[in-house]
Amino acid sequence: MTLKHNQQLPNNHFRKDWQRRVRVHFDQPGKKKTRRNARAEKAVKLAPRPVDKLRPVVRCPTVKYNRRVRAGRGFSLAELKEAGIPRKLAPTIGISVDPRRQNLSEESLTANVERLKAYKARLVLFPKKAKAPKSGDASAEDMTKAKEAGHAEHVKASKQAFPISNKVVIEEGKVSDYAPTENAYRVLRDARSEARLVGKREKRAKAKNDEEAASKK
Repeated sequence: MTLKHNQQLPNNHFRKDWQRRVRVHFDQPGKKKTRRNARAEKAVKLAPRPVDKLRPVVRCPTVKYNRRVRAGRGFSLAELKEAGIPRKLAPTIGISVDPRRQNLSEESLTANVERLKAYKARLVLFPKKAKAPKSGDASAEDMTKAKEAGHAEHVKASKQAFPISNKVVIEEGKVSDYAPTENAYRVLRDARSEARLVGKREKRAKAKNDEEAASKK
């Protein structure tokens, strides 16, 4: 087999200064410490106000992960209405709001409403003007207690006050105790068949009744 053309070598550049183009992250431990110190400084600066807003408890998407719960983007308008919190007031008192979110179950609605009510009961609302407090603002005694609380302790307590837990309690027992009384597959197939053929069966029954009435005449 003969080779064609002059078999010239490709013009590859193997003399690039690759060491100037490689990026390393030897500062990772130092950056971790820097971020931690920044969070602590922010907590002290915002104290006694919480660092993050209150967020709802939502289920993770997809069948694979929906057994777990996590913090959501914001509370729905229905949850705020049930808790008696105006939607425009919520962001100003540390409650995140997501107007696009919908409640698909009574369980999630009830859990988040209770979460909002617990937050509202513990809320210490400082007045914008100390000399002219409005209705709903905290008293002078409550404000003094909030200020005297330690900054780090207050932030730690605010995080522990509304935790999101994924502990699932499973009751063990014999298989015979949970055995179904009838075949679930057959029940579903029968229900589907009845829903699909309800029109034809009604039409057939009506035609049969008409024939019987005509034969009696």
